[in-house]
Amino acid sequence: MRVFVTGASGWIGSAVVPELLGAGHTVVGLARSDASAGKLESAGAEVLRGSLDDLDVLRKGAETADGVVHLAFIHDFGDYARSVETDLRAVETLGGALERSGRPFVHTSGLGGLSLGRPSTERDPVGDAPRAAAERTALGFAERGVRSSVVRLAASVHGEGDSGFIATLAGIARDKGASGYIGDGANRWPAVHRFDAARLYRLALEQAPAGSVLHGAGDEGIPIRTIAEVIGRTLDLPVVPVAPERADEHFGWLGRFLAADIPASSALTQELLGWRPTGPGLLADLEAGYYTR
Repeated sequence: MRVFVTGASGWIGSAVVPELLGAGHTVVGLARSDASAGKLESAGAEVLRGSLDDLDVLRKGAETADGVVHLAFIHDFGDYARSVETDLRAVETLGGALERSGRPFVHTSGLGGLSLGRPSTERDPVGDAPRAAAERTALGFAERGVRSSVVRLAASVHGEGDSGFIATLAGIARDKGASGYIGDGANRWPAVHRFDAARLYRLALEQAPAGSVLHGAGDEGIPIRTIAEVIGRTLDLPVVPVAPERADEHFGWLGRFLAADIPASSALTQELLGWRPTGPGLLADLEAGYYTR
């Protein structure tokens, strides 16, 4: 297939692109900067210049492709509502360009909004999570002749070079001189290795039936206290509880996410696509020192 990929030069995209190329697909990656374009060309992908705000560019990319993988999202927590709105407009444009074609459209959502007190499954509705409208819109294209699917990614997509939530938590531990967790730290986060996530996107593109919800989770749920303990041990710092009312003061923007209990199962995804996470777990990557060097 000729596959149009948004977010192609990002943390996950830079693993998805070689995964697709290695399977014999041609990749056209969206790039908004010279640096991103250069990374894509070096990887062997074609480049389409533009950003998520350039709806005409997105439409062109989708119309001239055999399938679309939508990874890009503007992670601006200072104006998150605008980021969510931009993503929704992008989904509407990409899916609209594929209407009545039967071509695949793989959209990215998250597991962070599914706090159910138990491991969520692919059958659980997205509810009122911030990105729920985009997920529902993407799945709705299944009734409009698009083989659309949604990959709900774990809060931590980890591996060497990760600069996301767990890297931020380790950085806060360094700055504060202690590795912290909120309350009793029993709340759980799912995680998936970056290369396992990349393989899931390829399988979704190639195989997922229209309307599929897929869970990108290798580790079902790791207690945040356990994560803090490994960070503390590798940095030789004390491990301390932080009272919930002090979470924002101690953790900054991360505080609003860190107390969430969001374990997630990927059993149905594994059964549907034959996907098997094989990469190291999050704790193994922490022990390897990727987050604490």
